[in-house]
Amino acid sequence: MKVKLLDKYILSQVFWTCFGCVFVFMIIWIMPEILLKTVQRTISGQYSIETAISIILFELPKVLNIALPVGMLIGSIITFDKLSKDFEITVMRGSGFPFFRIIISVIILSVFVSGFTFFVGSRLLPFSACKLKDIKGENRISQFVFPVKNSDDTMNKILIVSNFDNNNIKDVIVLNFYDRSEKGSSLLSSIIVSDYIKYDYNSWTINTAKKYLISKKGVFEKIENIKNYKVLENHSAINAYKLMRYSVNKDRELTNTQMSEYIRLLKQEKMDDEYRFMLNKYIQRFVHALMCVLFAILGCLLGFSQPREQKFLGLLIAVCIIFAYYITMPFFDMLAEKAVLSPWVTALIAPVCASVLIIILKRIKDL
Repeated sequence: MKVKLLDKYILSQVFWTCFGCVFVFMIIWIMPEILLKTVQRTISGQYSIETAISIILFELPKVLNIALPVGMLIGSIITFDKLSKDFEITVMRGSGFPFFRIIISVIILSVFVSGFTFFVGSRLLPFSACKLKDIKGENRISQFVFPVKNSDDTMNKILIVSNFDNNNIKDVIVLNFYDRSEKGSSLLSSIIVSDYIKYDYNSWTINTAKKYLISKKGVFEKIENIKNYKVLENHSAINAYKLMRYSVNKDRELTNTQMSEYIRLLKQEKMDDEYRFMLNKYIQRFVHALMCVLFAILGCLLGFSQPREQKFLGLLIAVCIIFAYYITMPFFDMLAEKAVLSPWVTALIAPVCASVLIIILKRIKDL
């Protein structure tokens, strides 16, 4: 299909309006939350001017990732509301153009914006988030809990790392359980406490530690000093170390490749809660990009109106849609994590609802 004058005209109108909406949204978001804090800390001497500029620049991808779908929705509404009030849509339809032929250039633009949104969320945002951690000097220490189960899915031991920073693994506790086949198997058999643990690719070894022996009746028996105790070996040791390295990062700090591997490891080690949560966030990255296209179509439908219809009705509905989309994300994250709903369901609710709304609006507006 050749690009006609009509398509160029609508494309230019929507593009610049969407660009303006994204820019305004980013300014409104940055000014109170990011810029003000950065300026205050620069004045107090916590940041240098170069550091402050770097922080603001690396904060932009996070805001941009949110702003792009919003810009497509609001920009499409404003453009088509103006075209409707100026009778330009009426003239186009009177010339034989169906409504969805009129918005084809908007859909094409939204596809490109969708691709850019996916790039921002999967590449640019993880890069900038990691840079921000380095610039701000945020504490990377985090507690890590790794359960080890037997072949019959019963608990064998639980490894707890209370202090982890890069390759330094400190303050380790190992909880060993009795075999399930024995009486009193639900009780701990021993507790091992060590200040430091060494990782050598395929093993976790404690050089020196204290072992607290516990009877099957749950009564403390004695303390032993142990040396060169291997906590984990082979694939469990490798998986545990990778999981620990990933666990100190938020989901937005991981690329798609890293997140995919993290999800695979979580599933393999049966860490179900974290697996469901991360799978939900992984699917959301693709869904969030898709929402640019759906929001663009919704914006065109909401902006289309009769000359005497209330001008801001579509804009009000759009604000409600944006609010509902972003405010319900943490709620659906929790439902996925707690296994109330499948991660696929929680991640795909938004595009399904948007698609249903598109169908309803199409019928209401008699297009």
